[in-house]
Amino acid sequence: MIPRRTRKAVNQINVVPYIDVMLVLLVIFMVTAPFINPTQVALPSMGKSAAAPSAPLEVLLREDGSLLLRDRGGNEEAVPVAATALAEAVRARQQAHPGQAVVISADKNVRYEKVMQVMDTLQSLGVARVGLLVKPAQP
Repeated sequence: MIPRRTRKAVNQINVVPYIDVMLVLLVIFMVTAPFINPTQVALPSMGKSAAAPSAPLEVLLREDGSLLLRDRGGNEEAVPVAATALAEAVRARQQAHPGQAVVISADKNVRYEKVMQVMDTLQSLGVARVGLLVKPAQP
């Protein structure tokens, strides 16, 4: 009698079919990718405003931490202001000219923490339009 061999269970997974499926999917994606349009972003447009915007109120922040306040519309000189009195000075200007923008002009060596403190002060006052003044890059 012929001895029978006992069959062993195969304990390895055949990955060849999975590789075939992945290659087919890769080809499908490569073929269809040029037909997909990138997302178009619709940017808002600005219409003509009825009134010319008023000149902003400028808060100058020097490297040593001192603050100056200047109304760019009034052609006045910058007035030194203490950090604790900045809120009152801006509040008085905002009451005289409601909706006037406030621009922060900080020295490039000032820590960003100081700029954020001034921005927090302006935000707590309810100033609607706050911006940062920057110098354009030279080519």
